[in-house]
Amino acid sequence: MRFYHFPMAFVLLALFSFNVSSQQSQPLSIIPVKTLSIPANRLLVGGTVAAHKSVVFSAQMPGRIISISGEEGDRFKQGEWLVKINDDELIARRQTALAQYATAYSAINNARVQLYRQRESPLTSSHTPGGMGMPGMFDQIFTNPMSEVLGIRDYGVERGADIYATRTQLDQAYYAFDQAVAQIRQIDTKLRDTVSIAPFEGIIVSKNIEVGDTVQPGQTLLVFENLNVLQIVVDVPGRLIINLQEGQLLNARVDGMPHDIEVRVSKIFPTSDPVRHTTRVKLTLPAGSQVSAGNYAEVWIPGSKTATQKRLLIPSSAVIERGGLPSIFVVNAQNFVELRLARVGDILPSGDVVILYGVKENERVLDKPPAFITSGFEIKQ
Repeated sequence: MRFYHFPMAFVLLALFSFNVSSQQSQPLSIIPVKTLSIPANRLLVGGTVAAHKSVVFSAQMPGRIISISGEEGDRFKQGEWLVKINDDELIARRQTALAQYATAYSAINNARVQLYRQRESPLTSSHTPGGMGMPGMFDQIFTNPMSEVLGIRDYGVERGADIYATRTQLDQAYYAFDQAVAQIRQIDTKLRDTVSIAPFEGIIVSKNIEVGDTVQPGQTLLVFENLNVLQIVVDVPGRLIINLQEGQLLNARVDGMPHDIEVRVSKIFPTSDPVRHTTRVKLTLPAGSQVSAGNYAEVWIPGSKTATQKRLLIPSSAVIERGGLPSIFVVNAQNFVELRLARVGDILPSGDVVILYGVKENERVLDKPPAFITSGFEIKQ
């Protein structure tokens, strides 16, 4: 048996050539450099991240806290109870008002019956019956008519006075009935004030009371917010507010976020602060921004509507580190790879990164370059 001995360098070179040729057969991603026009002069204006909807619940009447539905961070749907204050005294007063309501209603019915009797049976109300039997008949036939003829009594006037008195009783019964109804409504309003109800779907962000606490009117109970939609609230100087309009897209920085966030102008307040000469502006954050309410934020406000400059964008995955410095593989017109150092700017929410130096417009870069790629490598297509 004959053995052939090859130099070790020749073997390694063959293995490397085979590995490179097999890896090169895999498709490589070549991305053109994109451009983005942004305002040439921008100013950072500080603000705060806030909830789109926020409600501070305060006690409307004195009482003792008997129920709290949750703690900070608990979510509730619209219409659910949050805090309950003891209402035993109000319930007792309402029962008294209901009894007055029933009494007034009975008085109305009685006055109606009496008024009907006065109108339909005048003899029973205007004429005194006198005695029984023959004396009573004598009074009805002779005494009462003679009294009216002689001017001693006027039964028409007496009947009119009785009807007026009965009508007065009916009116007083109606007044008492209306008073009882108004009192019940007033108590019902106070009963509603003993319960704090979620006006929209949201989360308890701050709780200032515990079960058993005694509260007074005006005392803060809890803060309830809708954190599904967050906004950045900034006070913009008057010289810059003319460059903003609702619906406009701006870039913002938020504490804790590694890159800028694109926000939209949702509301520009119609008046300015007379002391600071600034106008309040609200900008809506995109959904899923992973930002907390209360964080400090800064918004890039354009200084001019017309002056713009171009920024070059490439995917952040196209930037690699060589020797601790950011670098990019640029593919020239002959499909040869060239390694260049780059100066990296902001990372955008889209995943692209701004390149301040290292590439030019209309050039091509290699995205997610494999480990075997080196400067001078030829890409075969």
